[in-house]
Amino acid sequence: MRGQKWWAFRSTGRQHGTRRQILPAAVAMTVALMTPLALVPPTASAAGPDTVQQSLNALVRDGGTPAALASVKSPGGRDRTYTAGIGDLATGAPVPVDGQVRIGSNTKTFVAVVVLQLVAERRVSLDAFVDTYLPGLVRGKGIDGRRITVRHLLQQTSGLPEYTSHLGDDVRYYAPRELLATALRHPADFAPGKRWKYSNTNYVLAGLIVQKVTGRPLAEEMDRRIIKRIGLRHTYFPTPGDASIREPHPHGYYQESAQTPLRDITEMDPSWAWAAGQMISTNSDLNHFFTALLTGRLLPALQLARMRSTVPAEATFGPGARYGLGLVSRPLPCGGLSWGHGGSFPGYETRGGVTEDGRAANVAVTAQLTGETARRSLEDAVDTALCR
Repeated sequence: MRGQKWWAFRSTGRQHGTRRQILPAAVAMTVALMTPLALVPPTASAAGPDTVQQSLNALVRDGGTPAALASVKSPGGRDRTYTAGIGDLATGAPVPVDGQVRIGSNTKTFVAVVVLQLVAERRVSLDAFVDTYLPGLVRGKGIDGRRITVRHLLQQTSGLPEYTSHLGDDVRYYAPRELLATALRHPADFAPGKRWKYSNTNYVLAGLIVQKVTGRPLAEEMDRRIIKRIGLRHTYFPTPGDASIREPHPHGYYQESAQTPLRDITEMDPSWAWAAGQMISTNSDLNHFFTALLTGRLLPALQLARMRSTVPAEATFGPGARYGLGLVSRPLPCGGLSWGHGGSFPGYETRGGVTEDGRAANVAVTAQLTGETARRSLEDAVDTALCR
């Protein structure tokens, strides 16, 4: 992560931008670091800490995050949950087991699934241009919705500029078209289909297409088509103006620099992320979602195969990583691939994946990690769980 805006929420630590400290007084509570941090054993008891627990302990001890949570599902369906650290630095409250967190760019996979369901229903075509669904909306310097396809959006090959790099300093409600308009004031990064570059703007447009085609809010479509369909009990898309996290959750924190204290930024209006990163969930629900997706419970075989058709994405997701249609593959140190996405949102980072043999793991921390070693430790924690 070579510097980032505090609101950056791409699905990996390798963001670009400028660090900022922009916190409304109502939600910016300065908290002194509390040491030592309590390390809580896994809820599934064992004679001693296993390798997953040890990796979470290390994230808290060495990674600069107040808390870490994990959920691991074996191929046979057995779940284990883990916690480490402190859930609320102001009160010393423990980390809620499998607590809710803001899942950032994991939201993109949910949106991509809805779009591909509409493709299966022949209501959307991957090779149709954006203008087919949103005529005249996408225009700018080097930007033309008559040249950008739905596939370009989902695969991050549109060349659309990154809107989060140009948001104002205030944390407030943003309408989706306002986010798009922010992006369109800036030139394209490249011609559609010529390169790959991660841009949250792609998924704002994908969400607008879903709404135009279905005539329903994006949140309702995701709830009906995914969340209720596979029984995700702790996953939701916050309603406009909802700055809270509904169920038990660890607090999320932001730190301007190593010399400044952590600040509690748990509550904020997440609308600036919208279809690119607004959702809230738990580690176990994310495991359930990605497992259901990759075992064919959400998409027909043809659409799932298209989703898993990838292009190189190492610049953002690390060595060997590839990006499909809202889905990332990463090579595992023990061999094979994991499939997932990951996400960052102010106060939280999540990483996870599902292996070909059905093992699933997701890890969350309660601060955006700042340092290659800390970020690598988060990815290593996932690899440890998937390779165990």
